[in-house]
Amino acid sequence: MARDLPFPSVPLFSPAHYPFFRVLNPSDSGRQITLRRLCWCSRSFEVLVSFFQGLQPDKGLIGIGRVAMAIGEKIKDFLDEGSHLQRLVQLTMEHPRYAKCYSMFPSYEKDWVVVPLGDISMAMKSVRMISIDCEMVLCQDGTEEVVKICLVDKKFKVKLETLVNPNKAVANYRTEITGVSAEDLVGVTCSLVDVQGRMKKLLRKGTILVGHSLYNDMRALRLEYQRVIDTAYIFKYSDLLPDRIPSLKNLCKAVLGYELRKEGEPHDCKRDAEAAMKLVLAKLEHGFEDPIEVAMVSDSQRSKLLLHRIPVEVPYQELHKVFPQGFELDIQGDPKVRGSFYSTYAVFKDVCEAEKVFQAIEGRKDKDIEGRPQKQVYLKLPSGQWISFKVRKSEIDLPHPKHVDTLVEQWCNGKERQCTKRNRTVSSAKTHEHLISKVQRTDNLAMVETNEDLEQEEACIHLNEVDRLKKIIRAREDEIFDLQKILAAFIRKNGL
Repeated sequence: MARDLPFPSVPLFSPAHYPFFRVLNPSDSGRQITLRRLCWCSRSFEVLVSFFQGLQPDKGLIGIGRVAMAIGEKIKDFLDEGSHLQRLVQLTMEHPRYAKCYSMFPSYEKDWVVVPLGDISMAMKSVRMISIDCEMVLCQDGTEEVVKICLVDKKFKVKLETLVNPNKAVANYRTEITGVSAEDLVGVTCSLVDVQGRMKKLLRKGTILVGHSLYNDMRALRLEYQRVIDTAYIFKYSDLLPDRIPSLKNLCKAVLGYELRKEGEPHDCKRDAEAAMKLVLAKLEHGFEDPIEVAMVSDSQRSKLLLHRIPVEVPYQELHKVFPQGFELDIQGDPKVRGSFYSTYAVFKDVCEAEKVFQAIEGRKDKDIEGRPQKQVYLKLPSGQWISFKVRKSEIDLPHPKHVDTLVEQWCNGKERQCTKRNRTVSSAKTHEHLISKVQRTDNLAMVETNEDLEQEEACIHLNEVDRLKKIIRAREDEIFDLQKILAAFIRKNGL
């Protein structure tokens, strides 16, 4: 500095201390500092305002020192927020389902939009977030189209909320879920292309896109974007396998402590988008590093049986034939199609009725990958063809604690009293090994049963193929017989 002012040799706001600032031409006027020019490099307006409000000349160095400390805290908070947000983006990308769900978009197709990140270094510093939720209808061509969309920022300000006209024939509006009917779309001019254009503007410069099972919304929007946070992927779950995810409703109940929607109530795009944003903010604030329990099944869900792996050519009206008579049930007529198979639900009046029916169904019992019991059943169609599919319960069958205690007690009966403390430890270890061995044998048996199921299913397919070939052979034999009759008549006519 020019005179003997008690200033450090390095300016207080030197780039060496705060790389986000560049101070040009500092000069002294008495014991006051006048900053002629401050170049602010893409920082928030609020931080800039707080800086200038802190420059009070009458407080001299003390005021400047306080401003410096405040600016330092602002920068630290800014950097922490950015790094924590990027960590959630990274958690999303590290999830076992990410590669399958987010890396297989057909973005090469002409109606898809790819939003670039632009300058990567700048994009990675962005702390802007928008949360999205969409509702989709099923169209007659088998595709799902967006019919409603809402986006909110991290202050829950609505950035976009509109109905969208799918501009194609709709097979099912799913009004009980979407809350949208055909009458609601009368006069709606907003199209998917309009929404895509708005999304491109909102996602500029590295804005983070937030959502729950976000890939479903992105696929319906025909939108590919890299910087995303999927709220289903950023928490750990104590009661789900690593590649399984909870519903938004259950996650809100477990993390935020409130009911997202009442049973049977249609989805609300704005409320669901806000819920996803709240989950991200809760994760940033509280961490939630320990696994949480989310697999809560409602009574209405437990009163249903899932029918899945049903060939698409099988009418859902035929499915009731696999259930025993004397029970009231309703087969839902809104199947979920995946490739050459579909799934739907059989709905019963209560949980007890669903349990009785499941126990009464004839079929080999096994478990799905989450441990939920299911049975493989066979159905003969009016055409004579046999098909097979699965009937599954909605929750895991947990053994009663008393049953486990009884098994241990039977195994240890008469031994524990005769042992010393050391021998009791050895006996406990042997019991543990026995139980582990028993579980392994049970798992092996389940694997054998699963293989038998596959073999039976293959046998069913082979039988159907044999029947088809027999029909072809009979048709060919009839054709040959007709040709032989024609040939015999031709010979007689010509005296050959």
